[in-house]
This record gives sequence, C-alpha cells and structure tokens, in this order.
Amino acid sequence: MKKVAVYGQSYSISAEKEIQILLEVLEENNIVCFIEKKFYDLLIEGDILDKKYPTFSHFSDLNSSFETMFTLGGDGTILRAVTYIRDLGIPLLGINTGRLGFLATINKNTIKESVELILKGEYSLQERTLLSIRTDPKTEEFSELNFALNEVTIARKNTTSMIGVTTNLNNEYLTNYWADGLIIATPTGSTGYSLSCNGPVISPDSKNLVITPIAPHNLNARSMVISDETSIQLEVDSREKEFLISLDSRITTVPKNTNVFIEKATFTIQSIIPKNQSFLQTLRSKLLWGEDTRNETNL
Repeated sequence: MKKVAVYGQSYSISAEKEIQILLEVLEENNIVCFIEKKFYDLLIEGDILDKKYPTFSHFSDLNSSFETMFTLGGDGTILRAVTYIRDLGIPLLGINTGRLGFLATINKNTIKESVELILKGEYSLQERTLLSIRTDPKTEEFSELNFALNEVTIARKNTTSMIGVTTNLNNEYLTNYWADGLIIATPTGSTGYSLSCNGPVISPDSKNLVITPIAPHNLNARSMVISDETSIQLEVDSREKEFLISLDSRITTVPKNTNVFIEKATFTIQSIIPKNQSFLQTLRSKLLWGEDTRNETNL
C-alpha cells in the first residue's frame, strides 16, 4: 500500500488519539496520506497534526491510484465517504469512533492491529450493492449523486397524515402501502433504518433487497425480501403537495406527482474486512446475540 485517503466529519475531532494513531501507523509504513480538505482544516484548527498533508475535496480529486479510504466516525461517515468514492473502486475501511456501527467495524482500540493486518494482506474484500434512483419528472438533486449504499426512503412531509405508496415490481403491481413511508434497503442498509422498522437482517453478500413499510396502517403489511435484479416503481398519493425522498442521509423534497424508479446501481463499494473481523462477529457485538443479558441477581 502506497497511497490512501482519510475522511472524517466534525464530530470525529473528539477522537484525537485515534486520528493520531492512524496517521502514525501510515507514516511508519511510508504510506502517502491525503486528508479530506474540510476535515484537514478542522484538524489544523484543533492543533492535532504535527505536519502538513495533501488534501482532496471532491470526487474528481480521487482516482484508482488510491488503494484505500479510511473513515473516522460512525456509519454516517462512511455513507458520506461513498459520495467521494462513487465508482472508482477504492476500498473502504471504517474506524468506529461513534456509537452503534455496522459499517465502521474497526474498534478504536484495535486501529494499529487492524491496519497492520491489512498491510500484511490478511483481509478480505466484501462487495456491497448500491441502489440507483431516477424520477419522472427529473429531480435535479439526483442528477449527480443518484445512488445510495443503505437505502432509498419515501416519507411524508409536514403532515400527520399517511401517504399511499403504490408499488410495482418489474412492472407488476404489488400493493399500495398506506404508511408514514417506505424503505427500499440493500443488505448493507438492512441493519439501518429498515431494522428499526422491524425489517430483517440480510447478509451483505446476499443478492437481495428488502422493502419495509414505516408504521403501516394496513396491519397485514410486512417487510418483503426481493431479488436485487428487480426494478421497482413507486407512485405516491398524499394530501400534501410534496413528499420526501432520502438517499442515505441526503434528503430532497419532490412534488407528489413524481414517479420514482429504483434499481441496483451499476457499481459496488468494496468494504475491507481484516482477519480479526467478520459480519457475524459484528452482529453478535452490536445486537448482543448469544449473550445472556438477564440480571444475574434476579435468577
């Protein structure tokens, strides 16, 4: 490894020790490190860096010569980082300085160990599916960043009234969900918003998507797992003149006559999994699976 990128957000500044550990390990191995410009300015302002580093500020500043992008923060930081990587094929490694993290899996106490494993080639690459979206009429905000790693969400706006989301799969009618909204999630996103709405956990290497209604009024509405080769068409009926579409953390308001078309993106994101990590290990850790959480004094 000769050249990497580092990305973080403002709240990551509190992880001063972790940032310094990462940069020290990279420097010890003579790896050129580019830091995202806004994050770099925050590090300079906080007097955290002891030397100057080259920076990047846009997708166009990166290319396939970057062998890894390290992120410092939580899963939200990784979702932001994906907007820089896009289809360049740069693998991602997330260092978790936040709270619950299914994407940023590297514990802040194992940074040096995990990076050294990667430098030794002791890791695997996990392909993660993304979703792409287009709308009719066209939504300008989706002209460049029209993809999502976690999920595409349709939601009501400025009202307590439900919306109706008529859903077609491969041009065949499925149902009309009367709900607060509808989530279309990738396997990666199955442990995000969809999970909090009682959606299933899906292994990252599954070739599936999941449709999860948000607080549905029709009580027989359930999450549905479908093939990731399925094309999805959505039409919204609402008392309001507008509704919301979110791609991961990017939210846009669109008029209610907008038709939404969702399908698997033409590119994937590569997630680096060091040999001391695994998806099942992360599930056990984050969801406390396999642990007896009862209070022993009550036994």
